[in-house]
Amino acid sequence: MENETLELGVPLGNGSANQTLLGKMPQYPLEVQVVTILLVLLICGVGIAGNVMVVLVVLRTKHMVTPTNCYLVSLAVADLIVLLAAGLPNISDVVASWVYGYAGCLCITYLQYLGINISACSITALTVERYIAICHSIKAQLLCTVSRAKRIIACLWLFTALYCLMWFFLVDISQISFSDGAQVSCGYRVSRNLYMPIYFLDFTLFYVIPLGLATVLYGLIARILFMNPLPATPHSMKLSCRGNKSVTKMLAVVVILFALLWMPYRTLVVVNSFMDPPYLNIWFLLFCRLCIYLNSAINPIIYNLMSQKFRAAFRKPLAVLWPLCGRCEDSSSDHRHRTSRKRSRATLRPHYPLCCPDCAT
Repeated sequence: MENETLELGVPLGNGSANQTLLGKMPQYPLEVQVVTILLVLLICGVGIAGNVMVVLVVLRTKHMVTPTNCYLVSLAVADLIVLLAAGLPNISDVVASWVYGYAGCLCITYLQYLGINISACSITALTVERYIAICHSIKAQLLCTVSRAKRIIACLWLFTALYCLMWFFLVDISQISFSDGAQVSCGYRVSRNLYMPIYFLDFTLFYVIPLGLATVLYGLIARILFMNPLPATPHSMKLSCRGNKSVTKMLAVVVILFALLWMPYRTLVVVNSFMDPPYLNIWFLLFCRLCIYLNSAINPIIYNLMSQKFRAAFRKPLAVLWPLCGRCEDSSSDHRHRTSRKRSRATLRPHYPLCCPDCAT
């Protein structure tokens, strides 16, 4: 399992201590190793590819550069950090001890919390931007701009980067020697009563406040969009309202999934702060981690399912990256030409495979 800073609030002990124990080195059960490796590879692979696509299509498509999408790019980068710093190290850690050394322990821990906290900040900023854009449309012309969104994102990253610096001083590696080898782990260098207040501060700043604010603001947005429709509005205003509803539904789903997928981890941290010994069921710990990784991987799928613009933007790089598409097209077209040679060439329409919907353009 990955760096113990994501071990749900349960350190392995004093990180700076070296111990010697009799007996064999403990190992994870084989079924836990297999399930962990398969699911983490699947979730992280899909999540990394999806979030990279989000960043690329927004940055390379001019009409996609909007204030809302700027926050989605920030969220995608944060999710990439979580998948790379928390998800992938889990694969090596589940079959061996900590292999990244002291510097890796510090840096990976820092990046984990940076990505986790930035994702919460990005969702909060996105919620506020949507509220202003819909409920205060006149002010939005001044406040909801791309340049302002970029400045806000820069401030959020700077604040979170400075806030997370404390983790450089809270973790360390420890080594426990067994009769058949040594087990190295990355854990806390401080006692439980010192790091638990930090967890509760994180819980409040990056979970309770974002969700509380999102609940209130999306309630106000829903009242404007769904409960108080404007009578006899022009066609252009109806289209704009329909677009706002679509975007709002998509972002509300993102917030709901954020709340649900982080709930097992956050709840267990709170529960374990009052339990001695803490609850450490190995399958439930794995479930909590997978929920965290899934939260960082699922957003691009939501965008693709619920946004026409993202679907269209995703198709273009996929068509370029699909190397067999051209061969499929040529082969299919030649086959149709041979089997219908008696037809007029002017009436023939080449068959384009489903793998490449933009090949015909």
